[in-house]
Amino acid sequence: MNDVSTILNEIAEGDSQRASQLLPLVYAELRNLAAHNIAGEAPNQSLNPTGLVHEAYLRLVGAADSPRWESRGHFMRAAAEAMRRILIDRARRRHAQKRGGDFKRQHFEDAVDSDSENLLPLLELDEAIFRLEQSDSKIAELVKLRFFAGLTGDKAAEALGISPRTADSWWSYARAFLASHLGPAESLS
Repeated sequence: MNDVSTILNEIAEGDSQRASQLLPLVYAELRNLAAHNIAGEAPNQSLNPTGLVHEAYLRLVGAADSPRWESRGHFMRAAAEAMRRILIDRARRRHAQKRGGDFKRQHFEDAVDSDSENLLPLLELDEAIFRLEQSDSKIAELVKLRFFAGLTGDKAAEALGISPRTADSWWSYARAFLASHLGPAESLS
């Protein structure tokens, strides 16, 4: 774990050579995180877990103004957020009116529906999380860790540096908040 933190700090200080040593150390975790994030997507979409890992990794490590990472956990939280942003951006692009918005693309030979019906709930969830973030950013971070990173309540509490009991309390509040903004059918369980 110290190797990861050391490499992350050296990358932030401008040592781009170390980036090639980082990916093998965190790849399995990032791949699991990406697979969890993509699990809710339609099966016929073009982005796979490997592609999502690489895109998120480039955003995190490839940026000229790469932040200084406090720890492996800090890096993984940032990776979860980067993956969430990538999926949200893709959903927005696919749902944009200039790209056909409400029209469903169908293949002539098999008339398969596009995955646009999965886009709206993701965009609504993102908007609700944004509203929650305005109200309480720590609770919104808990939701992101639980929903997008797939962490359990205890693991999310550990990542945030809070007690599991506090995490449970925050999770109850977040579920009620999201239910009021999404409706009970789409709220988190």
